[in-house]
Amino acid sequence: MKFNKSKSSDYSDALLKEADGLTYLQNKLDRHNIPIKVPHVYSVDEQRLVLELINHRAGSKQQWQLFGQALAQLHLLQEDSFGWHQNNYIGLNPQINSDTDNWGEFFVKQRLAYQISLIKDSDIQERFKQSLSSIEKQLITLLHNHCPFPSLLHGDLWSGNVLFDDQSVWLIDPAIYCGDTDADLAMTELFGAFPAAFYQAYTDLKP
Repeated sequence: MKFNKSKSSDYSDALLKEADGLTYLQNKLDRHNIPIKVPHVYSVDEQRLVLELINHRAGSKQQWQLFGQALAQLHLLQEDSFGWHQNNYIGLNPQINSDTDNWGEFFVKQRLAYQISLIKDSDIQERFKQSLSSIEKQLITLLHNHCPFPSLLHGDLWSGNVLFDDQSVWLIDPAIYCGDTDADLAMTELFGAFPAAFYQAYTDLKP
């Protein structure tokens, strides 16, 4: 069975970039025998993305443990650089990317500063710009020194993007790029944290 996802964004290439992310993530997982599934992309154009249908249900404790171990396996694979070779999307917003060897610089400029640029109220935007500017150098150094190497990230790893069926764990709606694994883990707490079994299994393999 198939799942049809229609265009919901103002950006014409949003579904195309989602399909790219799904395919890249699946190839990476398959190549390293990591037990996470990604829905197969049957077809995609600017208006519609046709995916493998997932008959999902609540995940068991054992499945959350498996997911924690599997995500840690993915995160332990070292990538060539931070960032990504093309822009993509997170939710309905553009996600700006570039390849770099400095994680702190990437996160401050391509994530924090870009989010500030989206603030519509000019006074509030200016206050955030000044706040970021006052700590920019220290923050870049802190973040870069904290991250030993770039890892492939799902990029939008909240609970709605992790599904389970009777046997497997699935990831959907990626916003992939390479960076500090803590960025993925932080996202897991955005709308309520994952079960404790997930974090314990993750840290058993990747403290």
